[in-house]
Amino acid sequence: QVQLVESGGGLVQAGGSLRLSCAASGRTFSGYSLGWFRQAPGKEREFVAAIWSGNTTYYADSVTGRFTIARDNAKNTVYLQMNSLKSEDKGVYYCNAAGQGNNYWGQGTQVTVSS
Repeated sequence: QVQLVESGGGLVQAGGSLRLSCAASGRTFSGYSLGWFRQAPGKEREFVAAIWSGNTTYYADSVTGRFTIARDNAKNTVYLQMNSLKSEDKGVYYCNAAGQGNNYWGQGTQVTVSS
């Protein structure tokens, strides 16, 4: 059974940093695209960052220069380093793994940014 488990969310002051982790199990994701999405209260889920199997990365304009996505295929884990956090970065952050016709989601981890 495939599982994606996020961790690392929490409460942080504006300007602070958090590092999210997503540990995958149930299969090897080295050939998958791994990504992070977020959903703020009352808003739709939106793309944050993605990293392809060849380590090419993509970011939403709103996080470019502040967030960094990385993957460790040996650990089947994807990370999101979030720096210079703003109040608008708050929400539930979801891990995603897509590939080979499959699309998997984690349960999410809450990020709260206080101003």
